[in-house]
This record gives sequence, C-alpha cells and structure tokens, in this order.
Amino acid sequence: MRFQLLGPLALADGPDVVVLQPSKPVILLAALLLHANSTVSAEYLQRAVWGEDQPATARAALQTCVLRLRRLFTKHGVTGTSIEAVPGGYRITAGPPTLDLLGFRDQVRRATALAGDPEAELYTLKDALSLWQGSLLANVRSDVLHRDEVPRLSEERLRAVERVCDLLLGLGRCGEALVDLWTATRVYPGHERFHEQLIEALYRTGRQSQALAEYRRVKGFLLDELGVDPSPSLRQLELSILRGEDLGAGGGSGAGGIRGAAGAVGALEPAPATLDPGSTPPAAPDPGSTPQVVQGVVVPLPAPAPVVGPVPAVPHFTGREAEAAAMAARLTAPPPPDAGGQRPLTVLVSGAPGIGKSALAQHVAHLVRDSFPAGRLLVRMTRADGHPRTADEVAAEVAAALGSGRAGERALLVLDDVVDADQVRPLLTSPDLAVVVTSRMGLGGLIATHGGWVHRLTAFTEAESYALLLAALGTERVEAEPRAARHLASLCGHFPAALRILTARLLTRPGLRLGDAVEWLGDDPLARLTLTDSPDHSVSGLFDRALGRLDPRLSEAFLRIGSGPPELLGGTGNTGGPEGAVRKGSHPPVPEDVLEQLADAGLLEDGPPGPYRIHDLLRAHLRRTVRIRNRRTEKV
Repeated sequence: MRFQLLGPLALADGPDVVVLQPSKPVILLAALLLHANSTVSAEYLQRAVWGEDQPATARAALQTCVLRLRRLFTKHGVTGTSIEAVPGGYRITAGPPTLDLLGFRDQVRRATALAGDPEAELYTLKDALSLWQGSLLANVRSDVLHRDEVPRLSEERLRAVERVCDLLLGLGRCGEALVDLWTATRVYPGHERFHEQLIEALYRTGRQSQALAEYRRVKGFLLDELGVDPSPSLRQLELSILRGEDLGAGGGSGAGGIRGAAGAVGALEPAPATLDPGSTPPAAPDPGSTPQVVQGVVVPLPAPAPVVGPVPAVPHFTGREAEAAAMAARLTAPPPPDAGGQRPLTVLVSGAPGIGKSALAQHVAHLVRDSFPAGRLLVRMTRADGHPRTADEVAAEVAAALGSGRAGERALLVLDDVVDADQVRPLLTSPDLAVVVTSRMGLGGLIATHGGWVHRLTAFTEAESYALLLAALGTERVEAEPRAARHLASLCGHFPAALRILTARLLTRPGLRLGDAVEWLGDDPLARLTLTDSPDHSVSGLFDRALGRLDPRLSEAFLRIGSGPPELLGGTGNTGGPEGAVRKGSHPPVPEDVLEQLADAGLLEDGPPGPYRIHDLLRAHLRRTVRIRNRRTEKV
C-alpha cells in the first residue's frame, strides 16, 4: 500500500487508487504523513484537526480520531503501516516506496548527486515531478495545514521545476523549456527567475521581439502590482537582448545558478488573482510558426507538449484488466525466434478519442518498468493543434533522450496519438526497443509491414465504470448511493473521458449528493461534462477536435450520419427490413468506404445494430452541432 500526498490524499494499491473523503481522520493522517518518521506533538495535531479554536475535550477527541483512522486503515487493507503512540504525540513510519513525498525527495537527492551528467539529472528530476498528481491536499480541510505546510511543499516542487528549466536551457533544448515556462510565469507572475528563463528561451529560439515584449509585460506587472522594478539580472538580460549578444548554451543572467537543496521542490497551483476568469495561460508557438498580433501586442500561439518525457503515472486507473495483462505479458516476453533481433516489439492500442488509450499505455508502462532498465519514454506524436510531428523531428528527440542509456539494455517507447504509419516506421529500428503505439487510426498498414498486436478499446462495461467511480470518489460516497452512481455512469455512456470529467467535478463538490448530481447531469450531459476552470477538458471539445482532424468531406458525411436516421449506417434502424433496406422517402445508406474510413478514425464502433454504431454521447454532440449550424444559417 502506498500513500499519495502530492495531490489529493489517497491510498494506492498497485493500479487501484482510493481518494479519501474529507474527514477529521483524513486531516490527522495528512498531518502525520507530512512529518513521517518524526514524532508529531498532540498539540500540533489538535490544531491541525480543529484549528486554533479547539474544543475543551480536544485531547480526548484526538484519541478518538486516532482510533477512527486505525479503523480506516483496516477498512482499506493498510497493514504494513501503523500509527504509534509515543511520548508527547504520535508517529507514522514510511519510506520512499510507501509515501510519494519521500519518494519525490529521494529522487531529487539522486538528481543532485548526478550534477555532472545534466541529461541524467534532468531525467531523474522529471521522474520525480511525475509523482505530483494535482492540487495539494485538495480533500484535506485544515486551514492550519494549508497555511503552514502547503506553501512549503509547493516551494519544493517550484525549485525542481526551476532546475529542470535551467537544465533544458543549459542543454540547448530551449523549445522544450518554453512549454513549462509559459505556464509557470502565468501562475507565478511575481517569480522573476521563471521570467528570466522564459525571456532567455524565447531569445535563443530566434524570437527577439517576443522576448522583449515579455520583458515589457513583466516590468509592467512588477511596477503596477508590486511597486518594484525588475531585478538587476532581468534588466541585464534585456540589455543583452537589445545588443544582440550571444547568450550561449550556458544561458543568460544566472542560468543554472539557482540550485535548490537536495530536498527541494513544489506545485504549480493557480494563483486565483493572476488570470481573468475562464482564461488560459498563453503558450509558446511551434518553431517556425507566426505569432498573432492583437492591438500591437504579440500573442503566442498554443504550445506543443514536450516531445519526449518520462511516462507519467495515471491516477485512479481502473478496468482494462485483460488488455493490461495481455500487453504486459507481450512486452516482457522473450522475442519470437523469427524476429532475428532486428525489429522491436510493437503493441498498438487504438480506439475513439477519449476512450482511454493513453491511460492504458501509460499504466502498462509502469507495470513493466522493471523489464526496461534503459527507461520508459512518452513520445507525443502530435502538436497542440492536432497536426502530426514529423518522423525526423521525433526520431531526433528520441535519440537524444536515449543517448545516455547503456548498450544492450531495453527501453520502452509509448508513441502517443500517432496519426499515420509513416510517423512510426523510422523509430522501429533498434532491437533494444519495445514500442507501444496509441492511435485513433487502425494503422493496418503498419501491422501488415511490421507485425505486432492490436488492442481496440471500446467503452467501459458497467462494472468498470462503477469501479472507476469507487476509485476516484471513494467507497464511502459511492456505496452510500450505488443506484445513483450507476445512473451517473449510464448518463456518461460508460465513456472513460466523460467519467473522468464527471469525477473531477464531483471531487470539487464533496457535499453534492450523487442523486442530485443525476438530475443535474441529466438536464444537459454535454454542457455539464466540462471543467469550468479548464474548458479544454470537455467532452464536446474532445469531439470537436476529433472532427477537426477529418477531411472536410468526411466530416460533413459524419455530421449527416450522426444527425440522420439509423439506416444511414446501413443497418436495419427502425425500418424493420433487412440490413441495407431503405423505405420510400428515407435516406440511402452511406457508401461503405466512407463508413470504413470513419470506423478506422475511431468514430464508429462495431454494431449491432447494423455493421456500425455511433456512441450516444458522440451522436448527441453531432446533432447539437448541426442544430447550431442551422440556426446560424437561418440568421444569415
């Protein structure tokens, strides 16, 4: 059993994660874990649980709270960790394998010891940062802990992120650094070091005008909001850019000079007053793209995700047991005798957008980590705008990331969101590689030429949906209203992306009854299945982006199919006749080649009824899209 403290407080047993519901025992557990292996005084624990205004019976109530926490351990099968009563207070014992905070600090110490090898230090730090799973202690309702402990932990991660960006700049990987820096500077507008790094990265990627515009923006913020001038190092950096000086691979003013202590580093949690409601942080443009200019101000284009990085953990992963077991067995099995050691093992995970392909691939990558000592890398095969990255670009990044690996040791690549087979083939060259490909496309040509196994994912079963709700919302909340939980899963169409958005919304409203949530969601599922503070995370947005990838003619055909009668899919529909029969006045079936292309793109599922069907949520989205377009046409 593993305690997860770097996000909502949770218990993890392998792939199963239970986010604990807010309660006083959960506050007590958080306070003990934050000081694991040390005696925590009873007075401090009382303040953490009840605040500064404690009840007269606080000491006796604390003992009761400890008993309740021990029962919670028993309920969730926590046997290897105990809460000890020691003189003056209580203590809980943990180590890096059982507490993510200690694991993070251990990884940061290892990174510091690798100071002479920047690539290894960078990889170790990124692996450490992947342990952070969201807003710190979101389910722990303690003003004392959020006031005294969360800022300290946030600072630890902040310093690690800062060091990662220093390393990227020092290695000349400025474009990769930009991705983290655009977010960091907007979340922490008063943190000048991040601004220095961002301005330097922009300048060194040939964007002098953007770098100077960013300096002016920062200077205005510091003067208007804080009443201070930019630091001397920021002013010196501006002067260097104006002079056109070569900042070099070592960076500009102070690059690499902010190395934290071995235990350092903290969460990039939003500062509520820094962004307009509903806005999203500006992002870095792709190399070679042209920034927009609005009222004379350069507005960066959306940033691509990092091309290559460590495989992140997947919170609350549930379901897909058969697929995960089969993939793990194939990836760890000896190579077939007819392979000749010339081709890597390939596993393809395909299916609709939002069906959980990436989550399954990343989960399996963690299951098989011991079989790949040379590392496990997530390789993003598309840019933020959905356009595919070139094979040469990806191959260069992968080669750089694997360069420090030892010969003969196996590495695993997760090639995420592949658009076509030509992106993949140049990477299938080393016998020391195993490759997991995720794609909405069937990629039959790749399988035909290079072999491998295919796992085509569909929506969850009812049992898998219920298990996800249990893992994400907690057993107590779900089992208190099991019928409502199952109804919610049904309203989501057992669609993994919809379920995860729903659970995120419910976690932010722990007092909302699931029965009330059924009525709230049922009124307009498409509108409600979105995160208000992150509009990109929505079911409608997911489907819109998928339609945007299609050829316009194919997209129009799909809109016609989704908003039309069932017989457009070639099935019986409501006609009562044989497959393919069309009544007088009805629409003729869509040509088979169009249906095949849509199925290959992951937008049609296998029937019945008919040879294909459309997921209910997707069909609702298509019909709404057509209604909106028709209303706009009528207005014109």
